[in-house]
Order: sequence, then structure tokens, then C-alpha cells
Amino acid sequence: MKVLVINAGSSSMKFTLFSMADKKVLAKGQFERLGTDKPNMIYKRLSDGLKFEGIVPVKNLEEALKRVCAKLVDPADGVMKELSEIVAIGHRVLLGGEKITKPVKVDEEVKAIIREYIPLGPLHNPANLAGIEACEAAMPGVPNVAVFDTQFHMTMPPEAYLYAIPYEYYRKYGIRKYGFHGTSHRYVTLATADFLGKKPEDVTLITCHLGNGCSMAAVKNGKVIDTTMGLTPLEGLMMGTRSGDLDPAVVIRLIDQGHTSKEVDTILNKKSGLYGVGGINSGDMRDMITAAEGGNEQAELALKMFARRVVKYIGAYYVLLGGVDALVFTGGVGEYSVPMRKRITSQIEVLGVKLDDARNKECFGKAGVISTDDSAWKMIVMPTDEELMIAKDTVATLGL
Repeated sequence: MKVLVINAGSSSMKFTLFSMADKKVLAKGQFERLGTDKPNMIYKRLSDGLKFEGIVPVKNLEEALKRVCAKLVDPADGVMKELSEIVAIGHRVLLGGEKITKPVKVDEEVKAIIREYIPLGPLHNPANLAGIEACEAAMPGVPNVAVFDTQFHMTMPPEAYLYAIPYEYYRKYGIRKYGFHGTSHRYVTLATADFLGKKPEDVTLITCHLGNGCSMAAVKNGKVIDTTMGLTPLEGLMMGTRSGDLDPAVVIRLIDQGHTSKEVDTILNKKSGLYGVGGINSGDMRDMITAAEGGNEQAELALKMFARRVVKYIGAYYVLLGGVDALVFTGGVGEYSVPMRKRITSQIEVLGVKLDDARNKECFGKAGVISTDDSAWKMIVMPTDEELMIAKDTVATLGL
């Protein structure tokens, strides 16, 4: 039973083909720089390490998907004889508001709801929808399942998801905290519970998905009670290019200074965060650490700000949860940035937990405990696998 997972973005498309009998990845890859004159395709076959990378001229997601499909059944490079072996396609979708809170088989009504929430997800929802429609065109009759980024966060109570603005705006416009990266937070919650030898409903965690996009979740007895991202993925932590939390008056001030709302949106989403503060023309954590180690004071400031935001939320969530079983790091930065994990954890020893430097270095992209044995609770690195979570949700939704 083969399931294809698609994560379509505004200029990229990631794909993973699973054999669900043994939960193994058969092939994976992505298209980058879609919409430019040099779209780049990366394709990997996992059984023998075969890899293809190169410029493949395609105009849009639909053409990109056709190239992927051709590669999957290619006699030399493929992993199956024909596309009919794919029984379902799972899609990462940003937002379905309060109307869709669980994985769902895609039909015209579902697509209409995804379109309805484009104003809250202008970059993601259109691309997610385009990915679904590209799959419908390339593989007619194969069921598509939408798995929403917000799903895991729907257990938040009203006091967590409402903003302190007139209640009518929640009712009229759906303005509330939705939270994102939910598939990742859910996966690492389940994986960490298993790692600790507990049931999901018996674990209380602070999960930190740190990458180019960053979010944290307070998970009590396996369910989210709060998360850092809000109405959009802009709220919360400082990120690669996103500002995270700020005084709403900053937006008003920028508009008063002559910036349009669209310009302010671009500033806060694409020109802020590590990129905006660090001053090295990059929002990549690795580049920022290298610059700071080389004596760049502005880069060092950006790193201090990044760590401070995470530490603040750890403290807040620790109190909200009444103590935790573990603090979990995941995502590209969370899994691989040994220096940033040290910057963060060195500031929370007051909570009874201490970093083991040797363990921290050993856990480079792999699961493990990085706190000392005498710590009151654990700090853990847990690699995420959003694609596998989406594949499992797809199978469960369709009852396969």
C-alpha cells in the first residue's frame, strides 16, 4: 500500500512516497524555485541511495508533479511499475479555520473552505490547494486527504485561543489563535511518549519546533493547552525571517510612516527575525552562529534575542502546565543546532534541569536525552517526521 505525501508551497513542492506496510520511505525529494526560469528538481531513491538533481523546466505545480510521477515509475530510477500502485495522497494544508479541525477526504466543499481561509494564509493555502488540484489532474480517481497544520492545537481552551479584542471580531471574522506546525508537535508528542515508555495521555511536555519557522506548544496529558503561533504563523517566537511577538502599535507606526499594509506584511514576514536583526543578509541559524563566532556583534545580538524568546515561553509554559516530564527540541534548528540548544538550556537551570554538554553534542539530528541524570525532569531531542504523520492520518481517514 503506497501513499504519496505532498507539501506544496508558493515556490516549492516536497514529495515523499511511503510503503505503508512497513512505514518505509521509497522515494522523496522536492522541486525548488518554481515560477523562475531555473526550477530545480531533487529526487532520491532510498533503497540504494540513487539521487538525481538538476534544472527541470516546468511552469507550475501541475507540471512539476507530472515530472515527479514520471520519475517514480521510470524503469531505471523509479520505485514502482505504475502510478495505480498509489492508493492515496496526503497533503499538508495550513488552515481550515474552525470548520475543518481533523484530517478529511478532499471534495469540492473542502476545497471551498481552503479557499475561504486564503486571507489568513495567503502564502500557504493557495499553494496547498494548487497541490491538491495538481494531484487530481495527474492521478484522477486517487483520493486526496487534507491534513491541517492547526489540527493538534484545537484542544486549546478559549482563554488560550481568544485575543483581548472585542468578542464580536472572533464571531464575525474568526480572529483567534489557531496555531501551526501542529503535525510536527503531534508527531514528537507521540514519539516522546513512546521514548519515555508512557502513553500519550500520560505525558506533559513543552515541545519546541525550531527551524526557519519556529513555534512551541504546551502539551498537558497529550493535548495542547497553548501554543505560540496565532491567527497566522507570524506570532510567537523570533524566526528566520519573521518577527514573532511585537507591540501591535509597531504596525500602526509603520503605516503612519508611509508603508502600505502589504509592505508591512513583507517586512514582518520576510525581512525580520534573524534576517532583519543579524545584518548578514541571511536568516539561517548556521550562518548567524558562524558570524557571531567571528566577532559580529549584530549577529550575536540576534542569537541572544532568539534564545531569550524561547526561554520566556519555556518559563510561561512550565508554570501553565504545573511542571513537565520533558522539554522537547525538534525541527532543523532544534535537532541540529548544538550551540543554540546550549544557549537556551543554560538559562533555565532555575527550573531544576541542567544540560549535559557531551550528550548535547552526541544528539546531532538523532533522538536522545541531553539533560544530566540528576535533573528534575528531562530535556530531549526528538527528530520530527511530519510526512509520516500525514501518511498515517491519510490511511486512517480513508480506513485503508
